[in-house]
Amino acid sequence: MSAPTFAALVQGFFTDRLLRQMRASPNTVSGYRDAFRLLIRYATNRLGKAPSDLTLEDLDPGLVLDFLDHLEVGRGNMTRTRNNRLAAIRSFFRYVAMSEPAHALRCQRMLAIPQKRSRKTAIEFLQRKEIEALVAAPDSATWIGRRDRTVLLVLVQTGLRVSELTSLRTNSVALGAGAHVRCEGKGRKHRCTPLRRDAITALAAWIDEQRPGPEDPLFPSSRGGRMSTDAVQGLVAKHARVASSKCPSMAEKNITPHTLRHSAAMALRERGVDLSTIALWLGHESVETSQMYLHADMRLKEKALARTAPIGGKLRRFKPREDVMAYLESL
Repeated sequence: MSAPTFAALVQGFFTDRLLRQMRASPNTVSGYRDAFRLLIRYATNRLGKAPSDLTLEDLDPGLVLDFLDHLEVGRGNMTRTRNNRLAAIRSFFRYVAMSEPAHALRCQRMLAIPQKRSRKTAIEFLQRKEIEALVAAPDSATWIGRRDRTVLLVLVQTGLRVSELTSLRTNSVALGAGAHVRCEGKGRKHRCTPLRRDAITALAAWIDEQRPGPEDPLFPSSRGGRMSTDAVQGLVAKHARVASSKCPSMAEKNITPHTLRHSAAMALRERGVDLSTIALWLGHESVETSQMYLHADMRLKEKALARTAPIGGKLRRFKPREDVMAYLESL
């Protein structure tokens, strides 16, 4: 019996390992699919082979490392994206090692490729005036503009991930008493996020205009199907460029859908919402993940600074003014 081809191993990985054994979520499957699309395209261009002619031997550690570097340099991906693509490749080779022991040594070399450490930078988020400028950027006279404005409102208010937003259907939204949106997040965890009045109004008008079926995508593409992740990223970037002409502070920021997720969390934090509630709101696995919003809240640091004594100075107890007129004039 001949050994299975690379194409057969890839097919078995997705159908047998991911779908049957692991019962991976649709988002996980689509992420792994995209990783292999990019890897196969890179390998065919580099080796001059058709995808059907690729062999397992063609995918050596050197080629995979060059592919990962290509993601960062050629495609401008962040370190996190590079590591996600590597995770998909390593998962595939773990499957190959179990199903084809003859390739165990090759798989061991592939599994030895380490994740790349990334620098932890301060999170970027939008202030209220910047959010207002962004939401006002789409042209409400057009169908796409009305859709984009509703998408932006939902993102900045709910903090949904892009994958959660694009998977929404009409029946994911409840607009009656206790209006909310239901979504399926990471690890197949379901959560409900309440909606503000402005988001409710926009969604009600949008649904009334579309009159979709319960299972239809809430935010369809221009062709009527589900919007892609790239489409959502594109519309956010497009309207951010328009908004920056009226709000110059936005031009200095890299505004992505995840920036809007951070903005939703910071809006809650600035209103005194505790980290446990923010973690539930965003669907974080642990409250520790939400700690970054505590570090990003400059007001807390400013309050702490105000309690310290300046160098060479002394702390003094506050004494209210006794002169009523002077007090009133100071208001």
